[in-house]
Order: sequence, then structure tokens, then C-alpha cells
Amino acid sequence: MIVYNVTVNVDADVAEDWLRWMHTVHVPEVMATGLFLDSRILRVLAEEDGGLTYAVQYTCADMATYERYRDEHAPRLQAETQKRYGGRFAAFRTLLQVLHTA
Repeated sequence: MIVYNVTVNVDADVAEDWLRWMHTVHVPEVMATGLFLDSRILRVLAEEDGGLTYAVQYTCADMATYERYRDEHAPRLQAETQKRYGGRFAAFRTLLQVLHTA
């Protein structure tokens, strides 16, 4: 399995709105692609000077499924985030391979 992790630092003054939007709009839209098995939003527990940091994780079956998401859906969904919060957040993406679960 593959975990698609998006780490996002959000300006403190929009963090509450961003988190609500993620819960009610963005994550449901990503999950509606039918390509991911589950999702979760985590708060990074670190002192930040310029905002709040979150990790948004989506799990999919394999790399081909992730690549399909990346090619067919990610540009549109990322553009929506940029349109709504452009200049108010910084994000970087990481792919993780699950080696073991308990």
C-alpha cells in the first residue's frame, strides 16, 4: 500500500477555516475519486513561528493507483486549494510505502 502524505503549514489566521474546509470539502472530494481507501488529518505537534502544521494522509492500494490520482485529479484539486488559500499556506508532498501494519 502507498500513503500519499501532504504536509501543510497554514497561516494561523486562516487555519480554522482551512481545517473546516478540508473536513467538509477537500478531503471528501479527494475520496470521491474512488482511488483512496482511507484518509486522515493529523496535527503536527511542533512549535511554529508562522502558522499551524498538519499532515493530510490518503492510503491507496498501489503506486499505479496513486499515479492515476496524480495525473487525472490532483491538478484540479490543488488548483482549488490554491484559489481559496493562495499565499496563506505552504505544502509539500511525500509518498510512503507501507511495509508493516499491526
